[in-house]
Amino acid sequence: MIGWAITFLVVALVAALLGFGGIAGTAVEAAKIVFFVAIALFLISAVFGAVRGRSPRI
Repeated sequence: MIGWAITFLVVALVAALLGFGGIAGTAVEAAKIVFFVAIALFLISAVFGAVRGRSPRI
Protein backbone atom coordinates (compact mmCIF):
# COMPACT_ATOMS: atom_id res chain seq x y z
CA MET A 1 0.00 0.00 0.00
CA ILE A 2 2.90 2.32 0.60
CA GLY A 3 3.81 1.75 -3.05
CA TRP A 4 0.38 3.03 -4.10
CA ALA A 5 0.77 6.10 -1.90
CA ILE A 6 4.14 6.86 -3.48
CA THR A 7 2.66 6.34 -6.96
CA PHE A 8 -0.15 8.81 -6.27
CA LEU A 9 2.36 11.27 -4.83
CA VAL A 10 4.52 11.08 -7.97
CA VAL A 11 1.44 11.54 -10.17
CA ALA A 12 0.48 14.59 -8.10
CA LEU A 13 3.96 16.10 -8.39
CA VAL A 14 4.07 15.59 -12.17
CA ALA A 15 0.57 17.01 -12.57
CA ALA A 16 1.49 20.02 -10.44
CA LEU A 17 4.59 20.68 -12.54
CA LEU A 18 2.51 20.56 -15.72
CA GLY A 19 -0.13 22.88 -14.29
CA PHE A 20 -3.02 20.46 -13.83
CA GLY A 21 -4.27 21.73 -10.47
CA GLY A 22 -7.40 19.60 -10.15
CA ILE A 23 -5.63 16.35 -10.99
CA ALA A 24 -2.75 17.15 -8.65
CA GLY A 25 -5.11 17.88 -5.77
CA THR A 26 -7.04 14.67 -6.32
CA ALA A 27 -3.86 12.60 -6.51
CA VAL A 28 -2.52 14.17 -3.30
CA GLU A 29 -5.73 13.37 -1.46
CA ALA A 30 -5.66 9.77 -2.73
CA ALA A 31 -2.03 9.44 -1.64
CA LYS A 32 -2.89 10.72 1.84
CA ILE A 33 -5.80 8.32 2.22
CA VAL A 34 -3.83 5.29 1.04
CA PHE A 35 -0.87 6.24 3.26
CA PHE A 36 -2.98 6.57 6.41
CA VAL A 37 -4.87 3.34 5.67
CA ALA A 38 -1.53 1.54 5.32
CA ILE A 39 -0.28 2.99 8.61
CA ALA A 40 -3.52 2.01 10.37
CA LEU A 41 -3.35 -1.56 9.03
CA PHE A 42 0.29 -1.82 10.11
CA LEU A 43 -0.53 -0.65 13.64
CA ILE A 44 -3.48 -3.04 13.91
CA SER A 45 -1.36 -5.97 12.78
CA ALA A 46 1.45 -4.96 15.18
CA VAL A 47 -0.99 -4.82 18.11
CA PHE A 48 -2.55 -8.18 17.25
CA GLY A 49 0.91 -9.69 16.84
CA ALA A 50 1.95 -8.38 20.25
CA VAL A 51 -1.24 -9.63 21.89
CA ARG A 52 -0.85 -13.11 20.44
CA GLY A 53 2.69 -13.24 21.81
CA ARG A 54 4.30 -14.75 18.75
CA SER A 55 7.84 -13.75 17.98
CA PRO A 56 8.42 -12.38 14.50
CA ARG A 57 10.26 -14.50 11.97
CA ILE A 58 13.51 -13.14 10.66
